[in-house]
Amino acid sequence: MIFIDFVGMLTLFLTSHQQNKQEKRMTQEFMIVGLSAIGPVIGSGIGVLKKPSTVYIQNMLYFAAGIMLAVSFLDLIPESRRLGSTMTCVSGLVLGAAAIWLLDRIFPHVHECSACGENECQMGHTANFLILAIFLHNFPEGMAIGIGGSTNVGDSLVVALAIAIHNIPEGICTSAPHYYAYGNRLKSFVMSSMSALPIVAGFFVARYIFGQISAQTMSLLIGATAGLMIYISASELMPAVTNNSGQKTTLFFMFGIVSVMLLECIG
Repeated sequence: MIFIDFVGMLTLFLTSHQQNKQEKRMTQEFMIVGLSAIGPVIGSGIGVLKKPSTVYIQNMLYFAAGIMLAVSFLDLIPESRRLGSTMTCVSGLVLGAAAIWLLDRIFPHVHECSACGENECQMGHTANFLILAIFLHNFPEGMAIGIGGSTNVGDSLVVALAIAIHNIPEGICTSAPHYYAYGNRLKSFVMSSMSALPIVAGFFVARYIFGQISAQTMSLLIGATAGLMIYISASELMPAVTNNSGQKTTLFFMFGIVSVMLLECIG
């Protein structure tokens, strides 16, 4: 009888201990997600602190182009090829670029817009596509955090911190052009901050259903993300300021590339 009571108490203790571990793990996961998602919010807030000048917006657009191209060629494309193959990566690149090309045909561009000034219309179009690119790019970042968390919480925290820091300049680059084009500080802040949502979604997808996604599918999706970012950089961001850009603007483009390389060292 005493032995049965002892076994029952031991079972209850182990069950309670397991539940506490699960609760602690879940708390850690929420901390990781919150840390990684705070970067776009902080950057978006900085970007709308004051009405940006035209020169500032030109610099930010070239800075954003540098970031997006560096992320595409240094991170996304190699990861896509690692998970799948070169042909899968190429297929993703074409798919992503084609998707943005199609959206560009569906939604009116500056030359078809007469409801506002040409400069404001072009900048609004560019700002919207920039937010879209960052929005889609943040999903695989969230998955990277989730995959790290499936093996080691410490690794996941390091990745989350690196992504949070990396996303602060991205938040500035998305909110400032939107604020410049539309003049609504709150709307620009909210629109840009929403790019944090795919980080959260990607984290939980990786944590709970990643095993159901094939490596080839992930390779295609990551390649498509790189394709749309390259297309937007080449067709929207750089042409928007090329006519009035100077050496200083080019330096911001280089700084965007270098910043991605330096931030990689943190992760």
